[in-house]
Amino acid sequence: MLQVRLGPAEVRFTGRADGDMGHGGEYVTRVTPEVEAKRRAVVDMPWTWLRQVHAARVVHVRGPGDQSGVPADAAVTLVSGAALAVLTADCAAIALASREGVIGAVHAGWRGLVADVVPRAVDVMRELGATDVDAVMGPCIHAECYEFGEDGLDRVAAHLGAGVRGITSTGRPALDLPAAVRAALRGAGVRQLDDMNVCTACSPDYFSHRARGEVERQAMVVWR
Repeated sequence: MLQVRLGPAEVRFTGRADGDMGHGGEYVTRVTPEVEAKRRAVVDMPWTWLRQVHAARVVHVRGPGDQSGVPADAAVTLVSGAALAVLTADCAAIALASREGVIGAVHAGWRGLVADVVPRAVDVMRELGATDVDAVMGPCIHAECYEFGEDGLDRVAAHLGAGVRGITSTGRPALDLPAAVRAALRGAGVRQLDDMNVCTACSPDYFSHRARGEVERQAMVVWR
């Protein structure tokens, strides 16, 4: 498990050794006792987990566990003790925090990035009083492992710039997901990004749907 401090917030990124934090490849309306126990071992408080839909909806969490299971790809809160979580197996998990105590969690795949989930989350944080916003990005798939169709790559590049274009380890066109996240954060006016710089497809320490077809999920949790 990776742990970092982000301003007033604590952030944890789980890995394979911590177990599956998801729902067996399917979203459900409740969390099983087995999954709840694994989550509590990571952060012992109610989690706000989202039914991630690769879009740009952001929810405002008003208390611990509020908004759990709703269709969204980002959550923000002012509440101390509210643990915001996203689940990934190649997409980027991004924690956001401001010195005013506003925090956020974002699930960012390429569709969500094109839909502007990152600037939308930052906008909602600013509506709640955030000024400067900093970010940390967890393990996600990197360009060397992320072959991408030309049409889709053109779409992401048109939205976030040519820097999202990469090359796989075999010389094929690729999406550089970390570069796309950085571009989205810059566009949203985020001050600083720390990157855990781990590829989920390369590292056996993380679940990867793209590389290994795994349905299990790791989690990112942010709280203060």
